[in-house]
Amino acid sequence: MLHRPSRTTPSPLRTGLASWRRRVVALALVALTASLLQANMSSASTESVSAGKAQAGTKGAAVVRVSEFLAECPYSHRLPDDPIVFPGLPGASHMHSFFGNDTTNGRSDVNSLAKGRTTCAPKEDLSSYWVPTLYDGTKEVEPTGTTFYYLGEGVRDDIIAQTQPLPYGLRIVAGNAKATGPNDNTRARWSCLHHGEVNPSTDFVNCPAGAMLESYLDFPQCWNGRDLDSADHKSHMSYPVAGACPSTHPVPVPKLRQVLRYPVNGDPARFSLASGRGYTMHGDFFNVWPAAEMERRVRDCIRPIIKCGADGVPS
Repeated sequence: MLHRPSRTTPSPLRTGLASWRRRVVALALVALTASLLQANMSSASTESVSAGKAQAGTKGAAVVRVSEFLAECPYSHRLPDDPIVFPGLPGASHMHSFFGNDTTNGRSDVNSLAKGRTTCAPKEDLSSYWVPTLYDGTKEVEPTGTTFYYLGEGVRDDIIAQTQPLPYGLRIVAGNAKATGPNDNTRARWSCLHHGEVNPSTDFVNCPAGAMLESYLDFPQCWNGRDLDSADHKSHMSYPVAGACPSTHPVPVPKLRQVLRYPVNGDPARFSLASGRGYTMHGDFFNVWPAAEMERRVRDCIRPIIKCGADGVPS
């Protein structure tokens, strides 16, 4: 009689192997799911941080909204010349310290300056800037910080949006070389670098040891739209009134702010200018920026109220 094997239950070994396989598959699925969740969360977190940074950047841009470009123009040379006030008359003026165009002299005009070189950064700025020389006793002192800012401030935003480029060849004098007292010069200011406890003044101030004497001077920013100069070298320009340009000088142009830092401090009685006391501080500007470069900077920096560096690019 043939013996038929009877049906038997799976052996413990087989059961264990099957159970182990199921657990491995389950664990793999759990690990895969966790990995996908982690990737999604990481992506979401990155997007959130990026969005936050973008938002912060937008907010920051709104906070630092400044209408500005600038030129750094170190000292070039000294001469008793003034090609605006005494054109064609070398030696006719008190001593001036010149910045920017290094060919400036009593016979300079826009054509000769255009052929010159410059100490300025950017090199495109062939303009000439000059001020009366500062003396510490009998010793000439030249500034070690020489920044010329071009600004849209001083007028309403809608006026800034209408700003026109400074015309090529424009000449401007700011300040009062003939001032006989502190009240005769309402534009020039003296202060101390990083020492706000010393109040600014139209005359020299007493800066503490280690500080530097600073000179600030704002030029007018409203042009009559016709003349590149005038008999007194001022009448073709005007300062704003109530945030706008007066009808006599309807064209808004960038405001030039001259900031000079001298490596001196202490008793202001030691100091004098070639023109006299501190309140005789004045500045002369002969515009020789290439017209296209000036137009670009007004378009990209001044009108949209964007802070630009010396390269005329948003900083």
